[in-house]
Amino acid sequence: MMPARPAVAALAALLIPVLSPGGALAQSDPGFFIPPQQGGGQSRPAQAPARPAQQQPQRPPAQAQRSPQPNPAPLPPGQPPPAAVIGIVDVPEIQRNSTAFNSVREEVERRRQRLNDDLQREQTRWREEQTTLANQRATMNPDQLRQRERELQERITDSQRVFRDRSRAIEQVAQGALQEIEQALAVVIRQVAASRNVNLVLPRPLVIFNDAPFDLTDEISQQVNRVLRNVTLPPEGQAPAQPAAQGGAPGGQAPAARPAQPPTPPAQPQQPRR
Repeated sequence: MMPARPAVAALAALLIPVLSPGGALAQSDPGFFIPPQQGGGQSRPAQAPARPAQQQPQRPPAQAQRSPQPNPAPLPPGQPPPAAVIGIVDVPEIQRNSTAFNSVREEVERRRQRLNDDLQREQTRWREEQTTLANQRATMNPDQLRQRERELQERITDSQRVFRDRSRAIEQVAQGALQEIEQALAVVIRQVAASRNVNLVLPRPLVIFNDAPFDLTDEISQQVNRVLRNVTLPPEGQAPAQPAAQGGAPGGQAPAARPAQPPTPPAQPQQPRR
């Protein structure tokens, strides 16, 4: 059994370069540990595997490293803004006190109420016709029943279209009148501000505190009622030639509260079961 030792030693000599820290397997696993060799020489302490060099962060491309731009030359001194002379305006209060605004709101509400009453009567008629058709089902043949159901459905569809058109016309009239009032209000605000040498007008809800002389609301309300006492609305059922676009209210506030939306036509009634 003695001749086997030289063979083992020779095999170990062949494997040492592969398993050594510089070998291929050691490169793939730097933490591989090599035990000291027995026999055939003095054993050496195992060396700790060499750590791979820490990868240096990549530098950004050269084009990204730009030299700082020089500061622009200062501009020549300009005219300073004038001293602020502030006025306060409460647009919702002006609208509440406006005769034109109140008359438009009342007329629009009357038209909406008439539309809602007509819609309720039409719905009652639809239900009555559906009940009558259901009671006559046994006395009609299938062709007659289909014909009656089709006629009833066509009348319902046409009526719904008419109510949608009326509702749209009322909305256009309300928006057109409101825009006319807002335009007149903007002109009056500028006139009153100029008469007081005011160059900055703020809405009252944005101001926490102000003295009475800053508030221009009462004077503007009186002037608005003098220049615009009412707004002429087109007859009911006739929409404006050009629908008015929604405009922002003066004074930096949201648009004024508009009349309530028209009633939505009801869902299409179900056809009687055959």
